[in-house]
Amino acid sequence: MVTIPRLVIAAPASGSGKTTVATGLMAAFTQRGLAVSPHKVGPDYIDPGYHSLATGRAGRNLDAYMCGPELVAPLFAHGARGCDLAIVEGVMGLYDGASGQGELASTAHVAKLLQAPVVLVVDASSQSRSVAALVHGFASWDPEVRISGVILNKVGSDRHEMLLREALDESGVPVMGVLRRAEQVATPSRHLGLVPVAERRGDAVSAVAAMGAQVGAGCDLDALMALARSAPRSPVGSGAWDPVEAVRGAVAGGGACDGAVPLPRPSRNRGSGPRTPDGPENGGPDGPGPGRPVIAVAGGPAFTFSYAEHSELLAAAGAEVVTFDPLRDVALPEGTRGLVIGGGFPEVYAPELSANEPLRKAVADLAAAGAPVAAECAGLLYLSRSLDGLPMCGVLDAEGRMSKRLTLGYREAVAITDSALAAVGTRLRGHEFHRTVLEPGAGSAPAWGMHLPERRVEGFVQQGVHASYLHTHWASAPGIARRFVERAAE
Repeated sequence: MVTIPRLVIAAPASGSGKTTVATGLMAAFTQRGLAVSPHKVGPDYIDPGYHSLATGRAGRNLDAYMCGPELVAPLFAHGARGCDLAIVEGVMGLYDGASGQGELASTAHVAKLLQAPVVLVVDASSQSRSVAALVHGFASWDPEVRISGVILNKVGSDRHEMLLREALDESGVPVMGVLRRAEQVATPSRHLGLVPVAERRGDAVSAVAAMGAQVGAGCDLDALMALARSAPRSPVGSGAWDPVEAVRGAVAGGGACDGAVPLPRPSRNRGSGPRTPDGPENGGPDGPGPGRPVIAVAGGPAFTFSYAEHSELLAAAGAEVVTFDPLRDVALPEGTRGLVIGGGFPEVYAPELSANEPLRKAVADLAAAGAPVAAECAGLLYLSRSLDGLPMCGVLDAEGRMSKRLTLGYREAVAITDSALAAVGTRLRGHEFHRTVLEPGAGSAPAWGMHLPERRVEGFVQQGVHASYLHTHWASAPGIARRFVERAAE
């Protein structure tokens, strides 16, 4: 039974200040001694890094498109287990969801699935009395969405604040915070959004501290906590998601099935890289067991895009998960039997990645030996022959380069080549998010057949390698982790 106090931080549109407010609230409540569970609606990888910095816990995504509405509440409960408060940062505007799919995957959809009160962050920099009409419109659009408070952002002066409060007095939605413009909380952006925490950790720590101080001083934390506690105390969903149970009930390379062969309970991750800071409840009992294949997971500043559930599923499937940094480490972790290279910014670090010849050779040798290798987006580029003219691992006969065009959106895909990740016919939903192109975009044995937004083939399957631009969330198909670890153990 999940009775965690919870808030959803939403906005009328992108750029209103959701990340500043959500991260600031996480930091402010953490400073009060509360265990705060951080969450982000949608597929975004970058904001959860700031959430994690604010709370000391893994930032987790809630994506009703990729994982399905039925998994949103269980994944939320999994991440929030043992916490005093959960804060969920929304995506885009409150009612903006998957294109052409109505409310699916919108912040409003997730708020309804969690039965959580919503606090609307409004950029008030260019309005006064009109703010009441805006808030009234959002509050009345869907009666199932409970907008219970407003935080006014970028307020210019005391008089501006007075005008805004007077207007909102008639709306029936209370003002729970007023924030003035503050440069110290700004976070730098580039071609794919905010610069990840791993690339600017010192500055990011200062920025998060400033967010916490500003939001703590400008918001009524007691009122917000009372609002969070007003969320229904009835169970959210059917219980917390469990990676061990998910893997036990999964068909290797696909979804869940009845009668799957039980797997042993996993050990806690061990290795040179950081574990998720949630604690042992997400990693199994202490101590590695015999015959556990080492799965190396790329990390560091160049490869920051990953979902915490992926490593948890790999561990649940029997792997010993070890993180390494391709910018720093000249060899793969000792005993590596499989390799996962997620998304990130290899284009920013292409010279450094290229200069690390020993590691590039180690990756190429592992792939040539037939070991399972899963690469998404940045990992795909790292496995290519070159990136912006600089040598990469040379596993794939393709060349990557930066592009002016942003490729962004949800995708429906089906596996069209049997691979270390998925059996032919496995259907998944994922997303693309990049400003690079790879030529060719698919090998002789493509990874995926795409159905949305257009029909095409994409990615590469060769020996044990599965490489693609498509980002996926393995909680939607835990058999992926099971199949991958089984291949590594062979």
